[in-house]
Amino acid sequence: MNDFTFYSPTEFRFGRTATDDMGAALSAAGFKRSLVVYGQGSVQRSGVLDQVKESLIGAGIDLIELGGVRPNPDVSIVREGIELVREQGLDSVVAVGGGSVIDAAKAIAFGVYYEGDVWDIFAKGLPITRALPIATLVTIPAAGSEASASCVISNDEEGRKVGVGGDAFRPRFAFMNPEHTFSLPPYQTAAGVTDMFAHICERYFSGLGTVTVTDGIATSLMRTLIEHGPRVMQDPEDYEARANIMWVGMLAHNDIAGCGRALKSGGRAGGWESHGLEHEVSAHFVEVTHGAGLAVIMPNWMRYVWPADPDRFLSYARDVFGIEPVDDTPDAIRDAIEVAIDETQEFFMSLGMPSSLSEFGIGEGDIETLIGTLEKTKGARFGAFRPLDMDDSREIYRMSLVPHEPNVWETEEEHEA
Repeated sequence: MNDFTFYSPTEFRFGRTATDDMGAALSAAGFKRSLVVYGQGSVQRSGVLDQVKESLIGAGIDLIELGGVRPNPDVSIVREGIELVREQGLDSVVAVGGGSVIDAAKAIAFGVYYEGDVWDIFAKGLPITRALPIATLVTIPAAGSEASASCVISNDEEGRKVGVGGDAFRPRFAFMNPEHTFSLPPYQTAAGVTDMFAHICERYFSGLGTVTVTDGIATSLMRTLIEHGPRVMQDPEDYEARANIMWVGMLAHNDIAGCGRALKSGGRAGGWESHGLEHEVSAHFVEVTHGAGLAVIMPNWMRYVWPADPDRFLSYARDVFGIEPVDDTPDAIRDAIEVAIDETQEFFMSLGMPSSLSEFGIGEGDIETLIGTLEKTKGARFGAFRPLDMDDSREIYRMSLVPHEPNVWETEEEHEA
């Protein structure tokens, strides 16, 4: 286990009554004039936004609203929010929605202290040391942004999607009521579960060997998603399943599933190869939901890199899917690993996720466009488990164009083998 720093300053209020005293909690914490950031209509239609506004106003907090944040938020709405904060003299930001809304709110909260264009922070990787206090009310469990030190923003003009990190903008509060997720469309629910699973995998396959306690947390979280994901697809109002998924989403990305796996103390575990590859897809094709893109990219990344550390993938096969090789021959080991990777992709597909980039209309001719911005964002070589150059990345994109054909097992014994 490597040295690490774990910091989680967020106060969580979780459950059916989580938002009842939201205004009182924020007022007591010093929120006086807040920018309320939300998406493109669902929180308005569901009544959640009205509930939040009523609670905050009732507690004496003045509000300015900024709606219309889209999935894969463009930097333009961040700039708009920064101007509102400055013009109105606001002292805090309240995000109501999913990861895209929360990321936009984070960028506003730290961008207000930067004198230049906020995109400089992303493009140049500038350090972030200060941010307005942030509160979140989660309606789309997926990104785990409600407690993370991560923020990802797109720039449509440049065709880029870039992430930054920093403890300064971890939210002060996260209000989490699973009932707010009952009305989520099935596709959005499935994409959220996939994103959570990927967040855990990025840390699990960090290039470091076994870290027993952290690995136990990670594999338990993955098994929980495999158990409860199908339940909410069958019954969207299954409270226990929704609650478990919502809490996994937070634990998947507040860094607890990576403790001891970072290469340096205070760093983030993993090379985030699948996220890096996918960000280019959803930057150029903004209609691609991030989780759906990961459902395609991550299994193909796994197929490409597993020979770099078969033992790690055998642990994954055993501890997540209960798959053991029939013997210790190279062929048996390869077969067990490949079955586990297929199981991973087929779990995503069972939720309704795509199996290829071609399902989005992406073809061979688009790969060089993806590679061009990937290299600009990540450099000529990136990653931790098995560093990738641009030729490696091209091959993973090519593999991702081909639809996956699910395995059909003749017997349960053959499946277990």
